[in-house]
Amino acid sequence: MRKKSIGWILLIVLLGALVGSALGEVLGLVLPNGVVKDFFLRSAEFSVGPTLINIVVITFTLGFSIKLNIIGVIGIVLVGYFLKWAY
Repeated sequence: MRKKSIGWILLIVLLGALVGSALGEVLGLVLPNGVVKDFFLRSAEFSVGPTLINIVVITFTLGFSIKLNIIGVIGIVLVGYFLKWAY
């Protein structure tokens, strides 16, 4: 078994987060208000920045934010499982 690169792992996490976000939006529309909907759609947000880097000629604004919920974690696991067997 060969070792997976950091890029491959990031691809799995990003694709899984996208799939989980899509599933979360669909569940948000389908599920009635209540404890189950709150459990699946409650999220934690982590962020860094924005940071302003001013070089005389160019100015950059850098920042990073990720919002993760249970459905997003399920999406990451599903995509990771699928890609493990696909490649």
